[in-house]
Amino acid sequence: MAAERALRSAAPHHLVDAFRDVLGAEWSARDVEFYLADYSLTTLRPTSAHPDSPDPLPVHDGPAGRAFGAREPCVERRGEGPVRAYLPVTVRGDRLGVPGVTLPSAAHADACLGELAELAGVLGHELVVAERDTDVYVRARRSSRLTLAAEMQWQLLPGRSSSRAEYALGGQLEPAYAVFGDNFDWSADADRLMLYVTNGMGEGIEASLLTHLGINALRNARRAGLPVADQAALADQAVHARYGGASHLSVLLLDLNLATGHLEIVDAGSPRTLLLRDGNVGVVALDAQLPLGMFEETDYSAQEVRIEPGDRLVFVSDGVYSVATPSGETYGERALARAVNATRLLPAADVPGAVLRELSGHRGTPEADDDALVVCLDWFGREEACPPHR
Repeated sequence: MAAERALRSAAPHHLVDAFRDVLGAEWSARDVEFYLADYSLTTLRPTSAHPDSPDPLPVHDGPAGRAFGAREPCVERRGEGPVRAYLPVTVRGDRLGVPGVTLPSAAHADACLGELAELAGVLGHELVVAERDTDVYVRARRSSRLTLAAEMQWQLLPGRSSSRAEYALGGQLEPAYAVFGDNFDWSADADRLMLYVTNGMGEGIEASLLTHLGINALRNARRAGLPVADQAALADQAVHARYGGASHLSVLLLDLNLATGHLEIVDAGSPRTLLLRDGNVGVVALDAQLPLGMFEETDYSAQEVRIEPGDRLVFVSDGVYSVATPSGETYGERALARAVNATRLLPAADVPGAVLRELSGHRGTPEADDDALVVCLDWFGREEACPPHR
């Protein structure tokens, strides 16, 4: 409790310093460093700003990467002497980073690892609050400068992953430091999860402004308690009123009943939906409707789909399925289905990055020319409402 109070009373920009002091005083820890995942989810970057701060660590390799990916503490043993422990920092399923701490011995680590992991969770919650008042941690996440459009898009996101007993979500945008039009948004209450997957037309700041208008119009309608079809209609009016049909926003709106798996979908544009069920991947056939803002006062209707516990839905923008090799061969739905099936054992938070890495191999270049978005949703159901998945 004293350690938690120390974190909660620390100045926002001194949060990691307070964490370091507490671990040193109470658990004899030294060389405490906090690493945050960068925007591209490829490196864990130290928050220390001094000249001799440690090098970034890989997200997909090493003990720090294993702690980050598995969301479990990982101890690097060094003979009979001190050990290096890495502790995952997550907030409601959203992975933020890992602190690395050196402890006197393996026995000492075994005795206090549970307490340290719990304190790392407190650090995560305090970090989210601290970011309202300081840019220290936002700056630490950057391996290079973001474009203005990308800055706007990342600030618009609710997070990159989220989980509850009923579901797990993960999403990623590429190129992470220069994305401009694609985005996603979600919100959940006791019984429903609403998810938007958007693909704004245009480039640069204009595409980002269009997406901002569309997402906030959808949020405004959602927070008024309107169903997804009416949310689409009101956002359509907002976009058309601003652009007069010259620009439009493709969006997929989903309203999932977390107890029953009943799903209402409005397909207003280009994002595609794939379903992984019992090891088989197929495209979900949806009724195509007009993107938001094309015409004045467009009517939208919701299509009903039912999913089963254990189902995985993967949503992708046209920057994924339309990507071509240097010779002109498009990625296509067949290759996308293979990529989704190949990642079936990964948690939802890891699927978007894995699919985008596969896409990078197909494209033949590490950086995308167009926005690419992948969102993964796993629905587990509720034990009291849903029979076991066959």
